[in-house]
Amino acid sequence: MSEFWLISAPGDKTNLQAWERINTVTSKSNLSSNSKFHIPDLKVGTLDALVGLSDELGKLDSFAESVIKKIAQYIGEVMEDSKDKVQENLLANGVDLISYLTRFEWDMAKYPIKQPLKNISEALAKQVTQIEADLKTRSAAYNNIKGNLENLEKKTVGNLLTRTLADIVHKEDFVLNSEYLITLLVVVPKSSYMQWQKTYESLSDMVVPRSTKMITEDAEGGLFTVTLFRKVMDDFKAKARENRFMVREFYFDEKELKCEKEELMKLASDKKQQYVSSPSTFDTDFPKHLSLRNGFMVPTDAYELHLAQKMETQVLLFLFSQGPLLRWLKVNFSEAFVAWIHVKALRVFVESVLRYGLPVNFQAMLLQPNKKSVKRLRDVLNAVFKHLDEVAAASMEPGMDIPGLQLSNQEYYPYVYFKIDLSLLD
Repeated sequence: MSEFWLISAPGDKTNLQAWERINTVTSKSNLSSNSKFHIPDLKVGTLDALVGLSDELGKLDSFAESVIKKIAQYIGEVMEDSKDKVQENLLANGVDLISYLTRFEWDMAKYPIKQPLKNISEALAKQVTQIEADLKTRSAAYNNIKGNLENLEKKTVGNLLTRTLADIVHKEDFVLNSEYLITLLVVVPKSSYMQWQKTYESLSDMVVPRSTKMITEDAEGGLFTVTLFRKVMDDFKAKARENRFMVREFYFDEKELKCEKEELMKLASDKKQQYVSSPSTFDTDFPKHLSLRNGFMVPTDAYELHLAQKMETQVLLFLFSQGPLLRWLKVNFSEAFVAWIHVKALRVFVESVLRYGLPVNFQAMLLQPNKKSVKRLRDVLNAVFKHLDEVAAASMEPGMDIPGLQLSNQEYYPYVYFKIDLSLLD
């Protein structure tokens, strides 16, 4: 079970009594696994400051948790081909989350305890806010490039009606720069090859005889050229459609094809510059006949462009999940998680002082309930600590409704309690 209860109870001189009592009542029926949660001697300040800080920390707690979940889920998105390994990438200070939580130690260097509590809270808020802002920027860049790559991949893997033809057609397949003639590209189903050959010249007037040839084919059909007079083009398209021959809206333009090629290479270059530390790692996987320049594939003809498009897309999508973006996500997940647990520690300290008074003397404890014993554990804790707040304890008994005490919409118990849920990918 990934749910933990962070609680505190008033302590004695050594704080052993509360700790031993919890262990005694929970071990009888194996209700939970327990560990001490160490909070240093923080500066208390004034009561008014603690009351105001309590509200601020509640909001910061929720905000930090939401940022952590965003990062965790984004790691899952980036590692889309390795989703089963996402959890092992969610670490805090180099260890798994449960280990960090159960062995929590306050980071004295990052959050000095001699400063006021409000200063610590503001430092934590600033840190988490900056991480969220950076996440938005990086995720926007990632989504933009990934979207462009996905669109490019769709162009190269679609059928002959939708995919790009830049890697298929050649200048010599067309009649170009003619005032009267035009070459069309027609997609013909495989079952209709014979029909096409027999009928294409008669689909309309002024079709050039023996002008058709098949350029390429896929599993569904073939791509044929046909040359005719421009003035009958619309009539030919209509007649072709009636016979299930689909004319592609394509006109050979060398400049446009060159721009498409350059756009591909620029996208590949931009992607590598942003997310890849060492392109040479992948050079050995490229076909040897493809030209390489500074680690990038530079196609020299249409066939090489076709190979480059497919390989660049596959490799770059792979690199998305292996480059600096993933490293940034992992590092900042750890930073945000550590900050979040420090926020929890601050909340326990502030609420314990407000509940139990001065001098500061309480024992914070971390309980991991056994899945089948959650309700029983809650009942036992309420029974053990009901003397701390008789009114609140009484309100939790079945059938009890105390006027003026409205606790139904929030989790309030006779002891200080905060839940920590490590199910961050749900």
